Amino acid sequence: MKIAIPVNEDKITVCISFGRAPLFLLVDEQSGKREYLDNQAAASQGGAGIKAAQILVTHGAQVLLTPRCGENAAKVFEASGIALFKTSGDSVEDNLAAYMAGGLAKLQEVHPGFHNHG
Repeated sequence: MKIAIPVNEDKITVCISFGRAPLFLLVDEQSGKREYLDNQAAASQGGAGIKAAQILVTHGAQVLLTPRCGENAAKVFEASGIALFKTSGDSVEDNLAAYMAGGLAKLQEVHPGFHNHG
């Protein structure tokens, strides 16, 4: 299973903005392999969340750990069967460990998005 997390350029903290995150960390739960993806959607004038969601779908993510998510991106994830979990704090490693231990709650609320604020 591939787990995705929006991360800041320091690669150790979770980015608060899913669609505008500079990078995504993909972790293969079975092998432990890690891969960083440049979020080319971050510079988009609009629709960054949808474009970012499509990047993760294309790369086979099955789970997303994120502090928040816009409704349009959430629809892409729902259609693709990607489960959303709410991060706790800003440490990438702590959130991965919490997810593996079953300690993160499902992300229940999505926001309307920040349309045209790119």
